[in-house]
Amino acid sequence: MLAITERDIRASLINASRKEISSLTLPTGFSEIDFDRLDYLGWSDAKFARRAYVVTDVDGVLTGALLQRAEQRVLARAQCTWCEDVTLRNDVQSFAARKAGAAGRKGDTIGTLACAEFGCSHNVRRLPPLAYEGYDREAAREQRIERLGENVRSFLRAVTD
Repeated sequence: MLAITERDIRASLINASRKEISSLTLPTGFSEIDFDRLDYLGWSDAKFARRAYVVTDVDGVLTGALLQRAEQRVLARAQCTWCEDVTLRNDVQSFAARKAGAAGRKGDTIGTLACAEFGCSHNVRRLPPLAYEGYDREAAREQRIERLGENVRSFLRAVTD
């Protein structure tokens, strides 16, 4: 992911009102983020307990969405739909995003299950366990990285549809 600025983030939000955009709080340590190790930038707003954001490049355009966090984390063992990690015991959270445009103004939303702390980029870069003799763990890791990017982009495309 290319390095981005606060201005870029605010301009990228496709489903947020001007008031929501102006009250956005950047993630802690924003100036130290290593964007080369991220497939998307996701964080929870420090000022608003249930508000979170996700930003990434979608078809050459920086695109972001305001998410609403569910009241509680998913307690049953669930899988993140973005990184699809099955080996870590990460907390998974239900997030909903208001659709962009007229659909969002009518109240239409789209939901997803994602890692509660948005650690997907780190998860997919871990070498997967050896599944069988001759299993190409490096290729599997690269496939997971590609799938993560596509899953997040698909979610953001669905917010704009």
